[in-house]
Amino acid sequence: MAETITFRPDEDARRALALLTQDGTSVSTAVRAALIEAAKTAAQDSLRAEAAALAADDADRAEAAQVLRDMETLRAW
Repeated sequence: MAETITFRPDEDARRALALLTQDGTSVSTAVRAALIEAAKTAAQDSLRAEAAALAADDADRAEAAQVLRDMETLRAW
């Protein structure tokens, strides 16, 4: 059985719920879908930030370029 969680929506959340449930979707389904989407967006934002930090790291980029050069010598063709 799923755990029950209670929350107190503010006016913005009430409007959002009204929009997400206007087609007959239940509040529980709308909240679950919104939470999953928000978590996915947060994970993607985190990965983007990590990728940007790595792209800005000159030492890391130089090391990656060196690895690619070293790997090139191992190519069969």
